[in-house]
Amino acid sequence: MILSRLAQNLPGSEILQISGAIKERIATGETIFNGTVGDFDPHIFPIPHTLELGIVEAYRQNHTNYPAAEGIRELRESICAFTEHFQGIHYTPAEVLVGSGGRPLIYCAFKAIVDPGDRVVFPTPSWNNPYYVAMTGGIAVEISTKPEDHFMPTAENIIPHLKDATLLCLCSPLNPSGTVFSKKELSKICEAVLTENFSRPGKRKKLYVLYDQMYSLLTYGETRHLDPVSLYPEMKDYTIYIDAISKSFAATGVRVGWCLGPEFLLSKMKAILTHLGAWAPMAEQKAVAGYLTKTNEVKSFLRIFKTSLFDRLMEIYQGIQQLKAKGLPVDAIRPQAAIYLSVYIGLPTDQLLDSGIGLLPFSTFGAQEQTGWYRLSVGTCRSEDIPAILRRIEHAFTKQAIL
Repeated sequence: MILSRLAQNLPGSEILQISGAIKERIATGETIFNGTVGDFDPHIFPIPHTLELGIVEAYRQNHTNYPAAEGIRELRESICAFTEHFQGIHYTPAEVLVGSGGRPLIYCAFKAIVDPGDRVVFPTPSWNNPYYVAMTGGIAVEISTKPEDHFMPTAENIIPHLKDATLLCLCSPLNPSGTVFSKKELSKICEAVLTENFSRPGKRKKLYVLYDQMYSLLTYGETRHLDPVSLYPEMKDYTIYIDAISKSFAATGVRVGWCLGPEFLLSKMKAILTHLGAWAPMAEQKAVAGYLTKTNEVKSFLRIFKTSLFDRLMEIYQGIQQLKAKGLPVDAIRPQAAIYLSVYIGLPTDQLLDSGIGLLPFSTFGAQEQTGWYRLSVGTCRSEDIPAILRRIEHAFTKQAIL
């Protein structure tokens, strides 16, 4: 049967395909550490208790009707105050759009900005950009990144591709690498975007930056989250932020996300969102609106949550370095942010899986080839399992030698 070109050519998520295959093997009795999906085991990392109580109470108060298409006002007001407190940038409720997580908002941003044939610039590896480009008929302009740059795109690599571009997709902290922009590089990129937009005539489409900051609250040590508008207030006219409670509060299934951006652009995104019906549930919106205002509780939760994540990331990182010292072809980038560790393991994915380790190769995030670099997620990792994980990685090389 012939369907649309999009339906016939758009592949499903390779990340979910790999994760699903691993879950099937686990269901048959295999013992596999599944470090693939950027999700949390709620038994290890539950959502904040106050947020949980707020959701339950909102349902008890019968908040089960349609919310406003742009998100209820009290939530948008809370998001504005929350953003100003944690990032120092000011937005009004009219500059906030709420959706059921980040995905529908990213899709709406693409649909509102990108026409067929428009050039969309993004780094690789990065999360899901090729799929959104395909769904809008854009032309993907992929910028390959390097481990020595912590897989973050550099201004030098991006700037030559901005002249005819419509959208620049950036993410920091970056999924999959768990690394962040330096102030120097992000500043140069912002300067280039501003220069490009100032050079375009009034009726010509501007260059926008889609800035995914889903992991912005999960930074470690001296690492600090940076964003375009904080560095250059003039970027506010051209920046669309994507954020949510999904990662920072281990609430991936609660489905409350938001977008910050120019009011006229968000009004067009809202129109698209109304036809999708992809708004966050009313009860969850009510609960999140209340929770985000509890600054002390938010900080207390984050302090404990971040320590738990960082301890796991560091223990695995240090274990990888010990294996490297033994002469094994492994390496890792010291954790900076998010729930991911960039790990180099000189073995193919299937051989790792046969040794009980399920990781995502960077090729699933658009890297041009299998480079040996993997994303390791600790969202489902128990601390007591880490020694066994490291032993399995080491054992994978022993099995290779035997074979």
